[in-house]
Amino acid sequence: MSWFFVAGFSQTKTKEPFLLKPASFRHYVDYFNSMEDENIQQAIPNDSAWSWMQRNIPLFECPQQNFEEIFYYRWWTLRKHIKKTEKGFVFTEFLIQRSYADKYNLIASALGHHIYESRWLHDQRYINDNIFIWYRGNDGKPLNKLRFYSSWNIDALYNRYLVNKDQKFITDLLPDLEADYAVWEKEKKLPNGLYWQYDVRDAMEETISGGRKEKNARPSINGYMYGNAKALASIAATAGKTDMAALYNRKSDSIKQVTQAKLWNNNDNFFEVLKEADSSANVKEEIGFIPWYFNLPDTSYNIAWKSLIDNKTFCAPFGITTADRSHPQFRTHGCCNCEWDGAVWPFATSQTLTAMANLLNNYKQNYVADSNYFDLLDTYVESQYYRGRPYIGEYLDEKTGYWLKGDQERSRYYNHSTFNDLIITGLAGLRPRADDVIEVNPLLPEGKWDWFCLDNVLYHGKIITIIWDKTGLRYKKGKGLSVWADGKKVAGANGLEKVRGKL
Repeated sequence: MSWFFVAGFSQTKTKEPFLLKPASFRHYVDYFNSMEDENIQQAIPNDSAWSWMQRNIPLFECPQQNFEEIFYYRWWTLRKHIKKTEKGFVFTEFLIQRSYADKYNLIASALGHHIYESRWLHDQRYINDNIFIWYRGNDGKPLNKLRFYSSWNIDALYNRYLVNKDQKFITDLLPDLEADYAVWEKEKKLPNGLYWQYDVRDAMEETISGGRKEKNARPSINGYMYGNAKALASIAATAGKTDMAALYNRKSDSIKQVTQAKLWNNNDNFFEVLKEADSSANVKEEIGFIPWYFNLPDTSYNIAWKSLIDNKTFCAPFGITTADRSHPQFRTHGCCNCEWDGAVWPFATSQTLTAMANLLNNYKQNYVADSNYFDLLDTYVESQYYRGRPYIGEYLDEKTGYWLKGDQERSRYYNHSTFNDLIITGLAGLRPRADDVIEVNPLLPEGKWDWFCLDNVLYHGKIITIIWDKTGLRYKKGKGLSVWADGKKVAGANGLEKVRGKL
């Protein structure tokens, strides 16, 4: 049994999908199971994968088979990383043991990704246990390496609350989160108000802009600390602590102002690393999009997104590069020893696509459109194959799509990014909120697909179904876009556009 109290109404599945039939998708799991001799088993082995997925995951159907296949593949692989310990469940990053990991082979670098992705599981005990072990699993204190890497954990936990509305869980955790933030302030805050980090502790070894021992102010950690401060303000408000909420709103405002003043390079129109000597690194890197992950920048900074779809800068045949393709030091640090000077990295890809969805939902701009989002997501789907089979690993060549550590055991099923959260909140467009308004804004371009259905999404205690049916003939629930809660239609439109309804 898990050792931690589990609160809220979203912990166990009590309802069935409204429209889609789980059995229609079992063939994917049968295929995935057949792809390997299962040499490493954790809490849920392959022979239990389908029954676990039936109980836990949203369902997705669309006319583009590779999107559908990778959707189920990523749930299948996420399940592999659920590990049972004497204190409860945890999510690992690697299946094999790593020497630099904490207890239970835990690594903190992708914890934010784990929370964002797993918040859609119906049984919340997995991530509840995981969070409590990270924050209280060391005799009531955090694990030793909770802050070994930069993190946006607090932001992720609040965004998880927006899905499950488990107020008791998030407010009970508030003192732990506030203490966590205070240590970051003490250890990483510079006199000018920015936060510094070694690139390796950003999980980004061998970047163009920094080094393993350089204490640079980076758009990544400053975006994270802004997002964490905003989240703490919201959690405090939820707990009725108005003074605390005001304090963290002031902290976030301060980080926003100094990030825009100090990390923005007017020559490049981009957020860039500020070196210890207070000079810009003068290189566009993918971390420059991270501020939009947290809706930090003012509208005038949106010009940065022109670089994302520029083939000379970030847009490569097999994904978004981690650095500017035109820079003289692009991919000059060698190959296959963990370098983020240009190769495509799913960790960063999923951050950038989350940030892009925020841009398309929350800003008025003309630099990128839903068609660009779909094209980049499509490339992300296509990249998740190796030798003709579904695969997710560490990083890949931007021109060939070749997985650079594809034959290494450590790279297989690398739990270091999100994908299904992008399908749910981006492509299908469910935008989590704290109130009882359901908002859906699909980023599927008009004319791309005639139909899709996202079903069995447990949100605010209800089963949500999003249907796009151009003719009405596929699902026979009417033409156009419709949103359903527990089988009741709550919103709809003739075309692919933002809709809202009451839960």
